[in-house]
Amino acid sequence: MTAHRIFDSRLFQITQQNMELQNAFVSWFRNSSPYIHAHRNKTFVISFGGEAVLAQDFDHHVHDFALLSSLGIKLVLVHGIRPQIDLRLARLNIPARFHHNLRITDDIALQCVKEAAGIVRVEIEALLSMGLANSPMAGSGLKVASGNFVTAKPLGVIDGVDYCHTGEVRRIDNKAIQLQLEQKNVVLISPIGYSPTGEVFNLSAEQVATSVAIALNAEKLILLTEQSIPNPDNNQPIRQMTTDETQLYLEKHPGIPNTMALSLKAAMQSCQSGVKRAHLIDRTVDGALLLELFSHDGMGTLISSTPFEALRPATLDDIGGILELIKPLEQQGKLAKRSREKIEMEISDYIVLDIDGMIIGCMALHPDEQGQFGAIACLAVHPDYQGSARGQRMFEHACEKAKMLKLNKLFLLSTQTAHWFIERGFQPSTIDSLPETLKALYNPERNSKVLSKSIDNPKT
Repeated sequence: MTAHRIFDSRLFQITQQNMELQNAFVSWFRNSSPYIHAHRNKTFVISFGGEAVLAQDFDHHVHDFALLSSLGIKLVLVHGIRPQIDLRLARLNIPARFHHNLRITDDIALQCVKEAAGIVRVEIEALLSMGLANSPMAGSGLKVASGNFVTAKPLGVIDGVDYCHTGEVRRIDNKAIQLQLEQKNVVLISPIGYSPTGEVFNLSAEQVATSVAIALNAEKLILLTEQSIPNPDNNQPIRQMTTDETQLYLEKHPGIPNTMALSLKAAMQSCQSGVKRAHLIDRTVDGALLLELFSHDGMGTLISSTPFEALRPATLDDIGGILELIKPLEQQGKLAKRSREKIEMEISDYIVLDIDGMIIGCMALHPDEQGQFGAIACLAVHPDYQGSARGQRMFEHACEKAKMLKLNKLFLLSTQTAHWFIERGFQPSTIDSLPETLKALYNPERNSKVLSKSIDNPKT
């Protein structure tokens, strides 16, 4: 091969790679737009530990915070200071004292708490104030507000142990915080609180973040953690849990790191108290915050009071999502074309799989008027979610509904997915075997295969 041909080949490869990158970017940006619209003017409370502040890549998180603010999200940032306190105590050759994983804050420790909180807050404010040209913060113009938003009280004596200046949240001045957010300021809160008598208390950052999220009725509580939440069955990160599942997880795994347990409890408490969603995100993954908030599957663990993914009856509001889902399949000839009007008339026959308001699957079971048979139609799963048994889940639901309606037989017409249904008990049949109402709908030009399946109804 000549040098000229080698050059042309490499140039072609580079061009192809650039086109793929451009297409991937355009696709991601378009897919993220519903989340950009959904998050605008919503209040997010983001909590991160002192470990994150010490990390070399902390400025990446600050850049992401600035991006969220620029998209119209109201941000409250709650930072931790545990390692910073420990470092100051170590310099004084004073051991850190804990009881039940809670710090005992004596007079010397309290001084370390004040120093750590002040220095960390100033460092974060400085990073949020950057506006250098040719940097992610260029033109951000962020304004940061801090203050005495947290009223606290002493934790007191527990099990005979005096926690001294360790406290717990008593009240959040949500009106003052809301006023700052309405002025488009980013609110920064340290894990310290004040009493009406002027005392200062060391608080848990997770508790402060939870209390703030609840008081503000925030859309989300986001906790940047030191690691992902592992599934013990396959050691893969857990993507979603309900609050009940979170409680069960904590009971089954009492040996998990304390910081992880605190984050899970904070997420669970916030959702039980009105916060819609809580997210636990591994802060060591670059861009994890953006991936979690602006992609379908996210990157961390989502916790909510109700399941994140729901299989439910379709409503008229779902018609647009159904049409968008089935349009590519109609163009490929896999599904017969359906008008909006037809779907609207038969909407009660449809079920949908809903992930965070996005329709990723649909299926219809059309029973005949006499209740003798049913026709399965319009089974579709979004390409990003295929191969994950979601089609099977909808199919099983349709079969259970057929039994509930006491139908005797199911029919379906298929051009390209016949084998999938045969594997699930359907048998090849003929056009003549179709009931007259279905036979009248048969389109010879599509030449669909006819399949049927008998329903075993329990005897009553």
